[in-house]
Amino acid sequence: MKKAAAAGVAVALSLAAAGCGSGSGSDKSVVTLWMYPVISDQAKNLAFWGKVEKDFEARNPAIDVKIDQQPWEGRQEKVTTALVSKKGFDLVVLVPDQLPQYAQQGTIEAVDDVVAPDKAAYMPNALTALTVDGKLYGVPIYQTITAPIYNKKLFAEAGVDKVPQTLAELKEAAPKLAAKKVAVLDYPGKPEISLNQSFYPILWANGGSVFAADGKSVAFNGPEGVASLQLLLDLKAVGGLPENTASKGNDIEGGALASGKTAMYHAATALQADQLGAAIGAENVGIGLPLEGSKRVAFGIAGGLVLARHSENKDAAKKFAAYVASPQVAAELAKESGFFPARTDVTVPGQTESSKEFAKSLQYAFPGDTHPKARQVMGVLAPHIQAALLGKEDAKTALDAAAKEADQLLGSGG
Repeated sequence: MKKAAAAGVAVALSLAAAGCGSGSGSDKSVVTLWMYPVISDQAKNLAFWGKVEKDFEARNPAIDVKIDQQPWEGRQEKVTTALVSKKGFDLVVLVPDQLPQYAQQGTIEAVDDVVAPDKAAYMPNALTALTVDGKLYGVPIYQTITAPIYNKKLFAEAGVDKVPQTLAELKEAAPKLAAKKVAVLDYPGKPEISLNQSFYPILWANGGSVFAADGKSVAFNGPEGVASLQLLLDLKAVGGLPENTASKGNDIEGGALASGKTAMYHAATALQADQLGAAIGAENVGIGLPLEGSKRVAFGIAGGLVLARHSENKDAAKKFAAYVASPQVAAELAKESGFFPARTDVTVPGQTESSKEFAKSLQYAFPGDTHPKARQVMGVLAPHIQAALLGKEDAKTALDAAAKEADQLLGSGG
C-alpha cells in the first residue's frame, strides 16, 4: 500500500467515521493501529512507522495496515470513546494503569496467544504489568525505566565519598551537602508531577503500596507511607530539599539540578540524564540503581498493543501485533525512541553508555499500583503531600486526610 507518511491523522478521521476493518472495498483485512509519539522526533516517528507498515504488508499482502498517529493529549478520553462506540481502531498502545477499567468493561481482548510462542523471551515484569485478573491484555513492545541521576562533583566537594544507594544514606548525606548550600534531593513536589516520579518510588522502596490488597481502600497512610513522607520532611528540615520543593517540577533544563543547587533526582529518565550531561558535563553525571529501603523498586512501564474486542479482523491484528513485538522491530524501536525493549533477546544497535546504565534497573521495574481509579487517587493525594512540604500538615495528618478522601472516591463507584 502506498501512503504519504503525514496522512495518518487524515486516515484517523476517516476511520473514526467509517469504523475499522470494514468498508475498504477490497478483499484485504484492514488493521488500524492508533500509535502515539513514543519516538519524540516527528520525522523519525513517521519514517519508522512508515517502514514498519511497508515491511509488514510486503510479507502479508492480504493485510492492509493503517497506522494513525495520535497525540498524547486527550488519549484516555479518545480511547474510551472509540471502545464504547466500537470504531476507530483495532489496536492501540496503552500502559498498565489504563487496562483494568477496559478489562472490567469487556471492551478489550486478551492476547495471551500472541506472546505464547515467545513468552520466555519477554521480560516477566512487562508481562505481569499488562496482565489483569490472570489475562494478558497487551503485547509488550517497549519498556521504560527510571533511575537516580546525580552530580558526582557535588557529592565529592561535600566530602561524600559514596553516593547514596539507600534511603538511609540519602538522609545521612543531606547535612553535608546542605553545608555547601546544595540540597541532596531534587524532589518535585508540584502536584501536577506524577507521583510515580516523586513520592511513590520512596513509598515502594519502604515496602508500602498505594492500595490495599483488595483494591477497596488505600494503604498509603500506613506506617510505610508515613515513614516515606517523614523522610522528605526530615530532609527538608536540614536543607536536603530545594526551598521551592513544594511547587517545583522535575524539568532538568533550567532547573536546580542543572544549575548545581541540587545533587540527585531519584526517579529520572535516560533523556533527563542526557539533559543533565549537557548542562554540567557528561563526565560529572552518575547513574545509580533505585534507592533501596526495604527493597529496590524503579518506576517503569511496559507499553503494550491492546486489541479492541470489537475488531472485525482479530487474527490479522494479532499477526501485526506479533510483528511489531518481534526482536527486529523492537530493537529499532528502542534505538529510535530511547526506551528499552520488553524482551531479553533484543540487542539495541548503538545503545549509549547512559542507556546501558539505566538498563541495569530494568529488573526492578514496577508499573505502579494498577487500579481503575489510580490516577484519580493520585490527584487526591498529591495536594496533601504538598501541604506537608509547605509545613501546613504533619506526615500522619496529611496522609490520613488524603486517605479519607481517596476511600470515599473508591467507594463512590463513579
